[in-house]
Amino acid sequence: MDWRRMLAYVTGTVDQELLLRNEYLAAENRILRGQIKGRLRLNDGERKTLAEIAVQLGREALDEVASIVTPETILAWHRRLIARKFDGSASRRQPDRPKITEEAEELILRVARENRSWGYDRIVGALGNLGLKVSHQTVANVLKRHGLPPAPARRRETTWREFVRSHQAVLAAADFFTVEVWTRAGLVTSYVQFFIHLATRRVEIAGIARNPDDRWMRQIARNATMADCGFLAGHRYLLHDRDSKFSAGFRSLLASGGVRPLALPARSPNPNAFAERLVRSVKEECLDRLILFGERSLRHALAEYLAHYHGERNHQGRENQLLFPREAGRRGSARGPVACRERVGGRLSFYHRRAA
Repeated sequence: MDWRRMLAYVTGTVDQELLLRNEYLAAENRILRGQIKGRLRLNDGERKTLAEIAVQLGREALDEVASIVTPETILAWHRRLIARKFDGSASRRQPDRPKITEEAEELILRVARENRSWGYDRIVGALGNLGLKVSHQTVANVLKRHGLPPAPARRRETTWREFVRSHQAVLAAADFFTVEVWTRAGLVTSYVQFFIHLATRRVEIAGIARNPDDRWMRQIARNATMADCGFLAGHRYLLHDRDSKFSAGFRSLLASGGVRPLALPARSPNPNAFAERLVRSVKEECLDRLILFGERSLRHALAEYLAHYHGERNHQGRENQLLFPREAGRRGSARGPVACRERVGGRLSFYHRRAA
């Protein structure tokens, strides 16, 4: 057989098989399409596949085989793909103000929070003193982005932290802590009530009682507000929690003595952080290490601890310095023999140099 005739026979056979396959697929497609109710929804990937094949088939072939959508729709998909390929709008940048640095933004927030009465222009001026040039609109945008209101609203919203910081010199705090003491009647709970001056951290034990009732608290208020020797003399405010022991009579006597009691929000220890920290310190460093017999031993332990607390203990909140050193001029001296002053049986230690 001539090779030309053989090639024509094979080609015809293949064409005939492809024709039959296409007819079968077209018939199957019509049957499936007839069983689908409603509009057939395609995703972008499916539209892309049909559009790429359709553009190669041409309009006439599409009229014969397309059954899901019209040929016009498929060709419109193809034109949309071409337009999207050459669309550069996503990478086009609009002219805008340069963004400020993270450091500058933090500085704007700090100045605004620490000076609640300052307006935008005042903040801009303060930042200019630091070599930072920003506009008042930039300041406004930063504050708005972080939920800070303008100056009139910020001035009316004073937080506890800001109030405490601005009134430390005339502000004291009060609190209780409990200590278990052995007595002849067994293990008894003693309530220790104390005051602390926030500016200097000076502490005074106001009293110790097994049952601090209203009468006892009234006497504490009288003692604390005495003009000459009361611990709260010269103070304007007293912070305390909402413990029922701070009775109405106690608060009334404080007010009559010129001290305004301020009850803290419920379950909020942070506004009274100095008092809370003192309770932790006195228990961890002293009381939790002792077995106390009688109120006298408790008073002695507290007196020893306060002497150590005021004159021999370094305070991290006060730049790691002593509050009221006995020998202020010898702080950090490198001369003289080293000595150790012990309290409460060696539980509290203070190292110092003796005079040579």
